[in-house]
Amino acid sequence: MKLLTYRHTQATEIGALLPGGTELLRLQAASVLRNGQPAACFIDMLAFLRGDEAARERAQRLIDWALANRPDGLLLKAGEVDWLAPVPVPESIREFMNFEQHVINCARRFGMPPWRQKLDRLVERRFGRARTLAYRSSRPWYERPVYYKGNRFSVVGPGAEVQIPHYTKVFDYELEFGIFLSRGGRNIPRERAHEHIGGYVVFNDFSARDIQGREMGGRLGPAKGKDFDTGNAMGPLLVTPDEIPDPYDLAMQARINGERVSLGNSRDMRFRFDDVLHYVSQAETLHPGEFFGSGTCSGAEGVGCGAEHGRFLKPGDVIELEVEHLGVLRNRIVAAPAEAHAAPILQPLQPAWS
Repeated sequence: MKLLTYRHTQATEIGALLPGGTELLRLQAASVLRNGQPAACFIDMLAFLRGDEAARERAQRLIDWALANRPDGLLLKAGEVDWLAPVPVPESIREFMNFEQHVINCARRFGMPPWRQKLDRLVERRFGRARTLAYRSSRPWYERPVYYKGNRFSVVGPGAEVQIPHYTKVFDYELEFGIFLSRGGRNIPRERAHEHIGGYVVFNDFSARDIQGREMGGRLGPAKGKDFDTGNAMGPLLVTPDEIPDPYDLAMQARINGERVSLGNSRDMRFRFDDVLHYVSQAETLHPGEFFGSGTCSGAEGVGCGAEHGRFLKPGDVIELEVEHLGVLRNRIVAAPAEAHAAPILQPLQPAWS
């Protein structure tokens, strides 16, 4: 099923998008009308995720009943409500780098002068990737999934305006998707990890590239390269696993003002979500409602962000990410409010004795 969080008559509710995509079912209102009482699993999307398979089965029964009976007041026009992020405040955000080509591209873009990048690509064509400097400098990445933890309070949904932080001059998008957990666990076996996935969403991990590059040169980060209001866009829907024939064969693309700028496919993930959940859960308990991002989709079909092809975002741009079976996540880019223009975030280094 395809689920959304929306605002209706000043109240925030969760609903199920009905076949055809033009109507949604108010799940909690349907539960009250049919069963005589509200259901805990329909309070919000986090409660729904915690309900796991039982919540999905309960929602499906309500959908079938509503389609057969079309009860008054329970069906809304999808275009007449304010869509929010499917999970407005996740329990946590973990963002990965699971696409090898993105790692190689960034190793060149951020770590080499232009002439060295060209030479490294020539070496790859003639002798193979394993002989390149980009590969050798990225060797630790090949050993295990790597990630950082993002700001769970900076999530926005489809149609929301995304503000460029006042301190960056290089604002970027990232073509991604991700999963929400509906089942917790510790030391999760790789072969059973898929049982913990409650749904998939399109994800745009916005980045202040100039700040990110400087911060990560200090052996930590990305910090303010990623942490700013409206920096994590998710949506438009939470799509349950039964709706997706193969999560590792999803066509993905990004458009700026209608022009396609990125193209890829989830098949190019080196580390899949099974690998990720197995790795992260070692000696650590995971919980329903936690989010795991795929990392930027770059591979055989193209690249997944502006840092890889040189086109960045500016005020007025409309960025759209489209992932097969998951929908289109559309956001408009705006400048930070004038009152937010504080001092530059990066100050010249001062000698210790000054």
